[in-house]
Amino acid sequence: MAQKQHIAIFTTASLPWMTGTAVNPLFRAAYLAQDSDRDITLVIPWLSLKDQALVYPNKITFSSLVEHEAYVYWWLKEKADVISGFKITFYPGKFSKEKRSILPVGDITETIPDEVADIAILEEPEHLTWYHHGRRWKTKFRKVIGVVHTNYLEYVKREKNGQIQAFLLKYVNSWVIQIYCHKVVRLSAATQDLPRSIICNVHGVNPKFLEVGQMKHGLIVEGGQKAFSKGPYFIGKMVWSKGYTELLQLLSQHQNELSDLQVDLYGNGEDFDDIQKSFSKLTLGVRIYPGRDHVDSLFHDYKVFINPSTTDVVCTTTAEALAMGKIVICANHPSNEFFRQFPNCHMYNTGNEFVQLTLRALVEEPLPLTDGLRHALSWEAATERFVEAAELNEAIQEKTPLSPKPLVQMSSDDWRKSVEEASALLHNTVSGIEVARCAFGAIPETLQPDEQLCKELGLDFPEHKMLFRH
Repeated sequence: MAQKQHIAIFTTASLPWMTGTAVNPLFRAAYLAQDSDRDITLVIPWLSLKDQALVYPNKITFSSLVEHEAYVYWWLKEKADVISGFKITFYPGKFSKEKRSILPVGDITETIPDEVADIAILEEPEHLTWYHHGRRWKTKFRKVIGVVHTNYLEYVKREKNGQIQAFLLKYVNSWVIQIYCHKVVRLSAATQDLPRSIICNVHGVNPKFLEVGQMKHGLIVEGGQKAFSKGPYFIGKMVWSKGYTELLQLLSQHQNELSDLQVDLYGNGEDFDDIQKSFSKLTLGVRIYPGRDHVDSLFHDYKVFINPSTTDVVCTTTAEALAMGKIVICANHPSNEFFRQFPNCHMYNTGNEFVQLTLRALVEEPLPLTDGLRHALSWEAATERFVEAAELNEAIQEKTPLSPKPLVQMSSDDWRKSVEEASALLHNTVSGIEVARCAFGAIPETLQPDEQLCKELGLDFPEHKMLFRH
């Protein structure tokens, strides 16, 4: 009989933080686990209480791992009606205010026992390996697959000295991914080109969105009713880099042509007040509201989803809007290439085209999704694409050997592996030096979990033995 696949999915965020790297890996775990030949473990960051208060919305916090684990399972059942068939374990993390993201603490490969360390899926592999110090991923696991979620270069370019930072980051990303990943799946061409990579959108949408789309289609076909009573809206985290800069520019430059437009914006984030103040200066009707879950019935009656963002890799909210049967107005950009196949997705190249498409969308009705397009948006289809792109059904190679061959016996492939191992040794050395880590942006004193994290995760302190909870 074939041996069961043991797959560990490591990700950089967790619910209740409603970000792509919290939601999408969760669904990937749930749908991969539907194959009984796979044993799936989702490995998510655990944050101490003070960091939870900074990250999680609506004052949600957890006093224990069990409580957090139960919330994740509850959300999956309550919000998506998906039954979990996978395990959850935690690695120590800390929140970086500067990067607005969670970074791993210590050697997080230790969360998986050696005897089941077969396949690792690194959701945001560059993020998980920038400061990795410990056992090499390719030594620990037989196969390591990276899934690139974020266009880090685009975000960095918008910061001070952004071009220089982006230049350096591009090479650092390539370096760590070359060292630690056997294969990389890039969700779209909006990400940088990376070693051993393939472009494939391996994300789907919460099935609840497809149910909304079918309900709206039924109103039109069976009852002859008007399915949408509201106009355009946008939903996204309230930070300028998430599309609000582009939207403000488009609306401010074309206020005359769009004088009758009413746009509703929904989101929470660090730039909420600044965004609200800037949009209030427009003569257009722009209303700004706190963020809500996109599947909320509040959004069902909006007909047009406007998303001008060019920092996304594949925008989850765009896929959700299409699944609900809406018209989408978005930029002609590599991040939106997957959506080109949908008749309700209209892409613009210029501000004038944006105006024309928006005005047209206000008076026309969306076309119903075909069964094929509906399936393409589902997590069933996304999982099929992932299995193929990641070559999960291929024979798993042996773990990278630690002892090199004599020089005279080395093939070109052996030379490549030796250079790669030397490069990995260099990275491991540099990542173990506190001054060097901090110089490259690591959170100070994150080589090992501190006493508080050790206590919460059930680790010995200061020995840091492998006593992670499973």
